[in-house]
Amino acid sequence: MNMTWQDYRQLGEMLFEKYDTLNPLTVRFTDLHKWVLDLEDFEGKPEASNEKILEAIQMAWYEEWKDEYGE
Repeated sequence: MNMTWQDYRQLGEMLFEKYDTLNPLTVRFTDLHKWVLDLEDFEGKPEASNEKILEAIQMAWYEEWKDEYGE
């Protein structure tokens, strides 16, 4: 499944699978941007992201993390 920046829910889930114990609210957007680009099946262009998109990805990841760790 090829993903772009608009697939924020799936990207958040994939980041949770890869970095499951890391609280996503502690991740800088610069790191988040790089980690998304490094995900398998991600085909979005680096310059196509923005703060709003990164925040949506971070919140999707946070929802997964919160469900697992209850914080």
